[in-house]
Amino acid sequence: MPNMNPDRLTEGGYTPLPDEVLDLCRRVGAPPRLLAHLILVHDVARMLAIRVQTAFPALNFDKDAVFFGAATHDLGKAIHREELSEPGKLHEFCGVELLKEHGVQENLAHFAYTHGNWNGSQPAQIEDLMVALSDNCWKGKRVPDLEALITDALVESTGEPQWKCYAALDDILQDLTANADARIEWQRSFPAH
Repeated sequence: MPNMNPDRLTEGGYTPLPDEVLDLCRRVGAPPRLLAHLILVHDVARMLAIRVQTAFPALNFDKDAVFFGAATHDLGKAIHREELSEPGKLHEFCGVELLKEHGVQENLAHFAYTHGNWNGSQPAQIEDLMVALSDNCWKGKRVPDLEALITDALVESTGEPQWKCYAALDDILQDLTANADARIEWQRSFPAH
């Protein structure tokens, strides 16, 4: 973490990254803004997973995979730093390979790709969708197609009516997107390089 006081990462009251992820970020030279982004998406993913599990106890998903995926989804931006401030998808494939090179198993490394490709030709798992959703709603962005896929997964696993699943998810997302401006400002306070 070049030129940065590591205590800054604990400011704001956000859930810190797991030690194994922080170590991985250090090894790949992740810049401060990338660390801040990973913290924010990880924090939102934790809140999302807990709220979804509370609202839908019959839903079976791997919370730990969601947490890890959210904490590492953009690690490829340590290589493609231009994508910290400009749109791009090079970090996705690169991120998967980078994670695998550092000993992360494929079933966890794949979030580096699926967070931006959840609507591809292969059906995404609920864990992939939750990481993708966290990567959008941290900044206040709502993605109707993504929310529809998650709603469908909730209907399928719980047997609840679609309207009820959508309404519960919508309530959760309204709460999670409410603090987006503060999160965006916190992330912007960190240097991109």
